Amino acid sequence: MESTGEKKETDRGETKAVIEALIFASEVPLTLDKLKEILKLPRAELKSRLDELVSYYESATRGFYLREVAHGYQFRTKQEYAVWIQRLKRVRAIRLSQPMMETLAIIAYKQPVTRVEIEQIRGVDSDGIVKSLLEKRIITMLGRKDVPGKPFLFGTTPKFLEVFGLASLKDLPPFEELSRLGEEEMTLFSTDEERTEEKKGEDA
Repeated sequence: MESTGEKKETDRGETKAVIEALIFASEVPLTLDKLKEILKLPRAELKSRLDELVSYYESATRGFYLREVAHGYQFRTKQEYAVWIQRLKRVRAIRLSQPMMETLAIIAYKQPVTRVEIEQIRGVDSDGIVKSLLEKRIITMLGRKDVPGKPFLFGTTPKFLEVFGLASLKDLPPFEELSRLGEEEMTLFSTDEERTEEKKGEDA
C-alpha cells in the first residue's frame, strides 16, 4: 500500500505528465490560465510543475526543450537541428535583413506606431519593409491613429514573441541589441502553407 508521501509523489509526476501532453498537443503556446481551466489546480502548483519541467528539459540531452514564450509554454526544437527539420517539413529559411530588424525594433518598442513615425526615426522610407513584416505575420495593424489622415498603427504579434523566444514584451532585450541583429543571426522558417498565404497577400 502506498504511503501518503509516495501518493503525493505519484500525483506530482502524473500532473507533470498531463501538462507535457497538453503542451505537446497544443498548436500554440499553452497559457497558465488555460492549464488551470483544464486541470482545475491552483496556479502556484501548476507554475511549480512547469518550472520543474523547464529545468528538466534544459538539462536533458534532447533535440527539443520547453520554454515560456508568447504568454504560454511551448516545446521548441534546438537551433542546431534546424537543417534536419527543414528536410522534414519542407520549410524555407527567411532571413530578416538589418533594415527589417531596425524597423521591427522600432515597432516593438514604440508600438502602437505609424509608418511615418517609423520613418522619422529611421530617416528613410519604410513602406516596403513594413509590408514585408506584415506578410510574415510578425507585425499587425492595430487600428488607426486619431489624427488627420487616420494613418494605420502597427504593433507586434504573438508570432513575434515566438520567433524571438520571449515570454512577453517585458522580456525584450535592449533596443540596440534587437535592432543590431543581422541576417546571419535571425532566421524565420516558412512552411508551404504560409508561403501560399503570403502570396495571396501579395496578389490582393
